[in-house]
Amino acid sequence: MRAAHATADYAPYSEYDATEEQRLLLAHAPLVKRVVNQLGSLVGAALDREDMYQIGLLGLLDALRRYGTPDERFPGYAAARVRGAILDELRRQDWRPRALRRESHRIRDAVRELVRTLGREPTQAEVQQMLGIDAETYREYELAECAEQFASLDELLQECESPESADGGSPEARLVVERSIAQALEQLSERERRVVQLYYEFDLSLKEIAAVLDLSEARVCQINKAALGKLRRLLQ
Repeated sequence: MRAAHATADYAPYSEYDATEEQRLLLAHAPLVKRVVNQLGSLVGAALDREDMYQIGLLGLLDALRRYGTPDERFPGYAAARVRGAILDELRRQDWRPRALRRESHRIRDAVRELVRTLGREPTQAEVQQMLGIDAETYREYELAECAEQFASLDELLQECESPESADGGSPEARLVVERSIAQALEQLSERERRVVQLYYEFDLSLKEIAAVLDLSEARVCQINKAALGKLRRLLQ
């Protein structure tokens, strides 16, 4: 699995002429559509899907120019670049309304308080009862938290695989990094590995992951949060 985070400073140089570059963009455009579908269920109507698609195409172009000739590993690299470009734009637009951000902080504080009181993670019903909120408000909170967690995992893996963290990107150093990531993934539970695999390797949306694993979307978010915490400790 290979991950990276897209930036707005697209590489000025391309080894392809305009015709070949356009051909490669069209050939890999379905990948952009999959990522847009994947992120759409997490961010709702925060960004129009056509706008997400156009931003994703810029991320794909960046990936083509940085990667070189596409091979069997390119789709994973490109998907991470496309996700990164879209998530960067969402952050730039401050995609969560102020009221939702305030409510998210309130719910997060309540969850922490209940963890201290109960000695375990509270149920959704317990959080709702404590705060007097409905199920839809809690679901919006869960989805927003989940989107940020997936983005955080993208960034964590990108930091580990960046040339600066791998001795200038030498083959030997990158092999060490890839082995470290593989070993860290092995420390996850089977369900945590499945969530990470379905999201990063198969580009499934949150709803699709929940359907495959026969879980609720909220439970998938919780599993991803646990996986992120473990990987951060192991890799950093």
